[in-house]
Amino acid sequence: MSTARTPATGTGRTAEVVVTGLGTALAGVAGPAELGPGAPGGHGGAGDPVDRLTGRGLRYKDRATKLGMVAAREALAAAGLTGADGTLTVPGDSVGCVVSTNFGNVDTVCETVATIARDTYLGTSPMMLPATSSNVVASWIAITHGLRGANLTLCNGPTSGLDAVHWGALLIAAGRVERVLVVGVEPDNPEVRHLLPPDREAFFDGAAALVLESAGSAAARGVRPLAGVGPYARRARHADAVAAVRAGDGRDLGLWCVPGHPEGGRGCASGLGDGTAGAPAHDLSELLGPSSGALGVLQAVAATAWLSGGAGAAVLATAGTGDEGGDDAAAALLFLPVAAEPYGSDACGNDSSRAGSACEPVGATP
Repeated sequence: MSTARTPATGTGRTAEVVVTGLGTALAGVAGPAELGPGAPGGHGGAGDPVDRLTGRGLRYKDRATKLGMVAAREALAAAGLTGADGTLTVPGDSVGCVVSTNFGNVDTVCETVATIARDTYLGTSPMMLPATSSNVVASWIAITHGLRGANLTLCNGPTSGLDAVHWGALLIAAGRVERVLVVGVEPDNPEVRHLLPPDREAFFDGAAALVLESAGSAAARGVRPLAGVGPYARRARHADAVAAVRAGDGRDLGLWCVPGHPEGGRGCASGLGDGTAGAPAHDLSELLGPSSGALGVLQAVAATAWLSGGAGAAVLATAGTGDEGGDDAAAALLFLPVAAEPYGSDACGNDSSRAGSACEPVGATP
């Protein structure tokens, strides 16, 4: 089914994966381009993105699910995977879905627990209990669009968003699917605020999404990739994660999407710039507020939007500060410019749209 190339044993590299579509659901942000460097500051106002959803079946969906559905719909349409009527244009079993969220449907879970404590299980409803599943966002997105490929949710702390992009790439590399919709979402509601430090001033409420696809699949559909997915690493120290991906691909960096801020602080944790070669820093937490599990996907969308504008250098995204900033781990992922030439074969027999250098596959580092 898949056209992705399986990596040779022991290389630790995934198959070639590219980005073909982007979507956002952020109040005050018109689209992916406004997540890039030079974007206007501020977040909020300008209407609720959930208002873009219409039709039946929304009453029992939590806010995280609704936000994720908005961003997912935009990304699928941008990738050309849905038609004007929203119908999928490729086989449903060729598309998977990976969601990153650390808070997700906590409001539904809290409401259900309170209901059972007050009224026993007799107070619950057939609509409420299924919505307490930790995979509810990914499930509803898949049901809505008929995505029958692998479906999972990551709740993995500050690195969760970049981890989700990596897992999406791995699903393609393993031949499970040809395409993966990756969504990062976090809601703002009383239940989430109860779990956060009382002195926090900014709260994120929104979602971002991107479509990953094997380069061969994109070429077969006649779709020009927006960016390539390069090496990934997750380590205890931020510097080690950066060093690992730079060892896998040492090309020039044009931008560094920095990790979220330490709780209660402003600005990126000090000492994290080692290995970034002085690349300009782009701080999405400063622009949007702390976005937890959505951050890595926001970084991926911002990086892709910047690269699709013609930037010729790679983008480094890092999430989680690791030992240097008090987080349990740090993740790093490179996003790479893609060739602008028409599709064809290079000297290695690869599509000319590939993201990596002439004969070098891109993907995860050991």
